[in-house]
Amino acid sequence: MLPVKYISVLIFMLAITGCHRAYTPKPAGYLRIDFPEKAYRLFDSAYPYSFEYPVYAYIVPDTDRFSEPYWVNIDFPRFDGKIHISYKHVRNNLDKYTEDSRTLAYKHTIKADAIKETLYVNDTSRVYGILYEIKGNAASSLQFFVTDSTRNFLRGSLYFNVQPNKDSLAPVISFFKDDIVRLMETVRWNNSK
Repeated sequence: MLPVKYISVLIFMLAITGCHRAYTPKPAGYLRIDFPEKAYRLFDSAYPYSFEYPVYAYIVPDTDRFSEPYWVNIDFPRFDGKIHISYKHVRNNLDKYTEDSRTLAYKHTIKADAIKETLYVNDTSRVYGILYEIKGNAASSLQFFVTDSTRNFLRGSLYFNVQPNKDSLAPVISFFKDDIVRLMETVRWNNSK
């Protein structure tokens, strides 16, 4: 039979190891994002197009050295993102512009899990286009173009100034998708007479 001294040490050791909890670190989480309420204002100027854009954004002319007339950026400073808007006057080259837009969207296939195309048609306002939803860790998750098919072509792409992460950006992208759809739905051509 074991002496009491050994039994008490054994009980003490069992008590220490039996009460020990394994440390499990918390999984990495993402910051909670409070989105502003949806409201829009009209961008209507001397440009050949107009549209509605969110009140929590502002429009600035594109000053990049490659920019052309009527190019603008819709800045979202709170989210460190922007929609780059480019405009082209169509001169029997609509096929080139639509194919360029498709090519630019599909350049993201290296990082994309999928690309969904949604057709947009508004015969009354003569606005036709495609919204590209690029799923995955692509640099630009939403791109689009709209045209009247004869004179005007408008293209846009959403970018954030962060490392792409589909999980953390998913709610923000979903939020801005509604704004882009609204922009597409409200485009009007100011020179289509």
